[in-house]
Amino acid sequence: MTQQAEPHAISDEATGDVAPETTRAPAPQVAHPDGFGAAFCASMAALCAESVVAATVGVLVLLSREHDGLPSGVLLAVAVSLGALLLVVLLSGFVTAAAVMPALALARRAAERRGGPDGWKWTVGAVPVVAACAVAVFGGIAALGSLSPARPLAYLLWWSSLTAVLLPAALVAGVAARRIRENRAGSVARKVTRNGAIAWLAVGAVGATVYGTGLVNVYEPPRLSTSDLAGTWTDGRGGTVRLESHGALVAQGLDNYVWDGTGKDRPKDCDGSGTWTPLPDKGPVQGVSMRIGSCELARDWSLTGTEKEPRIFHEIGKPGSGKKYVLTKVAKGGHGGKNRHRNKHHDAVERSVGSVQREGSDHRGGDEHPDVKGEK
Repeated sequence: MTQQAEPHAISDEATGDVAPETTRAPAPQVAHPDGFGAAFCASMAALCAESVVAATVGVLVLLSREHDGLPSGVLLAVAVSLGALLLVVLLSGFVTAAAVMPALALARRAAERRGGPDGWKWTVGAVPVVAACAVAVFGGIAALGSLSPARPLAYLLWWSSLTAVLLPAALVAGVAARRIRENRAGSVARKVTRNGAIAWLAVGAVGATVYGTGLVNVYEPPRLSTSDLAGTWTDGRGGTVRLESHGALVAQGLDNYVWDGTGKDRPKDCDGSGTWTPLPDKGPVQGVSMRIGSCELARDWSLTGTEKEPRIFHEIGKPGSGKKYVLTKVAKGGHGGKNRHRNKHHDAVERSVGSVQREGSDHRGGDEHPDVKGEK
């Protein structure tokens, strides 16, 4: 009959001799000892916070200026906001991979060559270099696509703007990477997200206070009646249309954008008479519908501007292009701009008169020289 030893009767030495590997847990392996993952997440959080706060400020400013209109309805506004947030997250990941992480790598390598730690000063020096390379690459691609490079001031503006956007994200990412390498606790990305949310709430509160107290008013299109639309409207380049109070109109040099079959709208001069009606027929006017049979113009114009300086416009080019053809109402006693046909005729007359004067001066000069020689 065998005796079974109690578990507590087994000595530590015996267990150590039999299976030492079973009593000692292996040391945990760090997946990214260089802090790449933490730096990437911190950079994305910083870029998202910058984008959300900047977009909120832009919307608050847009509310007080002329705009085509914001999404109406709670569901539509929520859908647009979620879509925009998803786009911001994707763009922040792309910018982090394409610019922020290369800037950190450049700063770290430069610090290693000098034999010192990669502190924030190296990051500040590396970000403008990476921003310059990004502007050169994407600016070159855009110039090749359009076959016309931008002006040097535009490239300088892009470089400075990109540097200002990348610098906070790069600094935050550098701090996150150093914390991982130094085995310090805490998540930088979580802190950045929290502080970004606080900043967004603060901006929203300030905006709500400014608009709620009436310090700044939300823009509204001018409230005009049908009689207010009667008068002369000009595009500022010689094209005019006169709206009569009884519903007739007369256009002279008005641009009529016609599809040319190549994907572009090209303007053609429209001269002739037609009709117009307010949109809608009842209540405050929101636009104007014009019909001119001689040049096949049929357009609905939207109303914008102010009550003192109303404007009507319609979109040209592809939908959502942002390009507009705008007409401004001419104040009483004002001028709708010189007629473009009259300008062309006037220029031709000036050129002909100038050539006649030059020919006359040449003849006079030729007659004067013999007299001078004769006197001598």
